[in-house]
Amino acid sequence: MGLFTGLVTLPLAPVRGVVWLADVLKEQAEAQLYDPGKIAAEMQEIADAVASGEMSDEEAAEREEELIGRLTRNQRSQGG
Repeated sequence: MGLFTGLVTLPLAPVRGVVWLADVLKEQAEAQLYDPGKIAAEMQEIADAVASGEMSDEEAAEREEELIGRLTRNQRSQGG
C-alpha cells in the first residue's frame, strides 16, 4: 500500500479493525460450536440429565439430534 493510499484510507482503519475482530470472533465461535470434544461432553450432560430425571427422553432425543447435526455438518465442511 502506498503512502497516499494509506493516508486516504486511514479514516477507515477503525472499521477494518472491527471487521477483523468480528471475523476472529466468528471463527472462534464456530470452532467451539463444532468441536467434537465439546459435542461429546454435551452428549454426556444430556445422558446425565436423563438419568437424574431432569430431562425427558423426548427432550434428550431432540437435543442429541441437534448435536449430531452439528457434528456431521462440521465433518462435511472439512471434507471428511
